[in-house]
Amino acid sequence: MTTFQKTYLLAFIWLIASVGFISDALATHISQPIVENPKTHYPVGEAIVLQGWVEYNAQPAPDVLLNFKLTRPDGTVAVDQFYSSDANGRFDFKFDTQHEKPGSYQATITSHCLEIHRYACTYKNQTLPIHLNNP
Repeated sequence: MTTFQKTYLLAFIWLIASVGFISDALATHISQPIVENPKTHYPVGEAIVLQGWVEYNAQPAPDVLLNFKLTRPDGTVAVDQFYSSDANGRFDFKFDTQHEKPGSYQATITSHCLEIHRYACTYKNQTLPIHLNNP
């Protein structure tokens, strides 16, 4: 192998390794919503309440933007709202079911990360089945 070929091969290996490190560096912010003691069965008329915290590096993360989406059994969206975790990294989501029909709903909470990390965010979510029953 000539010196030119060795140099080219080493440069190519360095380039491949660098790309691998760069892609890992860009995906630096991975937060996720953790729902605590989720209740999944509600009578129609009772408010759905989901409480929990945002985990980042095994610690609560304050000021993380979260999307709360509740999908009806027919696929339409009952609610699609954004809230940030509080100063302690906690969140509360409440939805009044008084005008909803019985059936199987789907609640999805998605972490959108801190504003300063938005460029490097990995959007993690937690999805829960919610069952509304006649009272």
